[in-house]
Amino acid sequence: MQQVNLADDIYYLGFNDRRTNLFENIWPIPHGISYSSYLIVDEKIAVIDTVERSFIDDYLDRIEDIIGDRKVDYLIINHMEPDHSGALKAFIQKYPDVILVGNKKTFGFVEAYYMTPKNVLLVHDNHKLELGKHTLQFQMIPMVHWPETMVTFEETNKILFSGDAFGSYGTLDGGIFDDEINLDFYEVEVMRYFTNIVGKYCPHTQRAIKKLAPLDIKMIAATHGPVWRSNLNWILTRYNKWSSYDLDRGVVIVYGSMYGNTQKMAEIIARRIAERGIKNIRVYDASKTHTSYIINDIFKYKGFIVGSAAYNNSLFPNVEILLSTIEHMAPKNHLLGIFGNYSWNGGGVKNLKTFAEKIKWEVVHEPVEEKGALKPNNKEELLKLADAMADKLLEMPKPE
Repeated sequence: MQQVNLADDIYYLGFNDRRTNLFENIWPIPHGISYSSYLIVDEKIAVIDTVERSFIDDYLDRIEDIIGDRKVDYLIINHMEPDHSGALKAFIQKYPDVILVGNKKTFGFVEAYYMTPKNVLLVHDNHKLELGKHTLQFQMIPMVHWPETMVTFEETNKILFSGDAFGSYGTLDGGIFDDEINLDFYEVEVMRYFTNIVGKYCPHTQRAIKKLAPLDIKMIAATHGPVWRSNLNWILTRYNKWSSYDLDRGVVIVYGSMYGNTQKMAEIIARRIAERGIKNIRVYDASKTHTSYIINDIFKYKGFIVGSAAYNNSLFPNVEILLSTIEHMAPKNHLLGIFGNYSWNGGGVKNLKTFAEKIKWEVVHEPVEEKGALKPNNKEELLKLADAMADKLLEMPKPE
């Protein structure tokens, strides 16, 4: 691959993974993902993070192509997750005198995953490391999204090496910088990466954004996705919006249905909400659409209406998986509606009520439950549920 410079003597070392189907063996990545490391060549040489282990050979070769027989003095470990530290052991074997740079929580992870580190430099907030012409400053941003997470700010060119923060799903198909790619494509992939990976830690993300605000950042180089050099506002405003639970007027309707009766209930609700003037309506069959995509829209829209058929006295399994993920992510400030269907015994709506108690969102209407085919009286109740949700959504400020 051709050499790519972020600035003089600062190199991009990135690889595209088009083979992996599930990121973290959970989240679908139909457009793949990229892994990025960075190299600073100065009086002292520093590498910032490594890459996923399947790229070890090419990664080390690329470093050698740039620095020749010089040694790497420092390996900065912003984040220890194996998709970024996968080449760590091989890196140390090639450069045995390298000093690992991390914070007080970093090296426990190094020992747990790979080895007891020998040469280490313990850093903290505002700690600076002089390389020559380049000065690195470190800031801790714990739980964005692991406890040891930190960022590295290169003061000369004002580049923030941000780890997983401000990253994205999707490979980099030729374009590496934000001004070289179509950001319309990355709109969904950036948000889905945030909601799937970072979304549980929104309060921590807000604290990190405020903490980093005083830095005069001119470029953001994450470990996944594009390097942001021309339109930092694009990514920064979105991260701020998502992590502050600033929701749009709209509703996500999810159902689990075996024979179609629960689906029919969902369709009636969706139609009524549309008649009330709500344009952003997303209806999902929990058996077809992966939780990754549904969670993404839940982080986007204020309303959430969920329906489940009873299944062995409990929730329909795919709905149960979704609700478990929502409880884990714990997004805030939503409106909730509940409905369901059963044939011979309940369980769906009963357990949806339990979910409502746990998640503590505002319930807009009494749950609606039907036995078998939908009857006229319960159709009217579904319309009332839809109206109650629409009323609340219409109280929100009009979208710009």
